[in-house]
Amino acid sequence: MKLRQPTDFLILEALEETGRNVATNLKAHTGKGRKNINTRLPMLTDYGLVRKIGPKEQSGLYEITSKGEAALAHRDEYDEVVDFEQLIEDDTRSTG
Repeated sequence: MKLRQPTDFLILEALEETGRNVATNLKAHTGKGRKNINTRLPMLTDYGLVRKIGPKEQSGLYEITSKGEAALAHRDEYDEVVDFEQLIEDDTRSTG
């Protein structure tokens, strides 16, 4: 898992604070460009940190997952641990 800092954590933070949201609103909340947000959301989905939800297949509505919440909780450790993904997987298992 290779996160782009601070963008990815800003996206996760925005989703945690605002709930389900779309790229346009995340752009306003994070101060990052829409293209940047639209590039990162699929990556965060692949990592299991966010989930793309309906109501339609083409909808750009996303929400944070429990794994994404764990990543936020451990963001200060991102550069300090060898395997950040394992850290948040372990955290998710112990709290879930």
